[in-house]
Amino acid sequence: MIIKIDSHFLKFAPNLMRMIENFKTSGVLFGDGKRNTIKLFELDDKTINIKSFKVPHIVNRIVYRYFRKSKARRSYEYAVRLLENGIGTPQPVAFFENSNWLGLKDSYYVSEHLSVDLTYRELITIPDYPDYENILRQFTRFSFGLHEKGIEFLDHSPGNTLINKAEEGQYRFYLVDLNRMNFHSSMDFEQRMKNLSRLTPKEEMVVIMSDEYAKLYSSKSPREIFDKMWYETRSFREGFERKKRFKKQLKFWKS
Repeated sequence: MIIKIDSHFLKFAPNLMRMIENFKTSGVLFGDGKRNTIKLFELDDKTINIKSFKVPHIVNRIVYRYFRKSKARRSYEYAVRLLENGIGTPQPVAFFENSNWLGLKDSYYVSEHLSVDLTYRELITIPDYPDYENILRQFTRFSFGLHEKGIEFLDHSPGNTLINKAEEGQYRFYLVDLNRMNFHSSMDFEQRMKNLSRLTPKEEMVVIMSDEYAKLYSSKSPREIFDKMWYETRSFREGFERKKRFKKQLKFWKS
């Protein structure tokens, strides 16, 4: 097994190993566990979050063993890199990879568990959420900061930004589900707008986000930013709906 534990948590190495060894029979399930399984454990005075990634199919088992970093390792390394760049994410604790000659068998990413007030998703589902527009504008500034640092979060979607109220009128944002990211020296306009396309299907939210983004991105007019952001949003939604219809038809023909 390959193990990497953050220096601040090395003294807990035996505890962490026991949690991984007994993962199937211990811990408190967090979420529905449909794809990957997340469980909560107590470690000293902290609650930690252990994500067990779904065992990959045979090709990816070989790929993740010999040619590409596992999702668990990428999650850990990207979390470290985000924190180095001043971007919020739960404190990374460790990752574990269990392989044999055939390839990767199972892998785990361990981080501190955050109790949060909301995610971006609540802004979609609860349009009268308290301080709604202020949160959305601060989130847009947070996303602009990612882009300025060349950080392309490929899973920049509604459930993957956790939000906590820090003080009156101010919020903190934390990225989760980190295994798909790109780091660039800079990001062009198209990359930036496409990166925001998965967040909301609601035009009224794109109006607010584009308005706030335009205050920070002076090389494009507010109209250009809205037009491009809304175009990328609609393109993503159309592709998403096509894929959903195709899966439904495939399921019908298989039945």
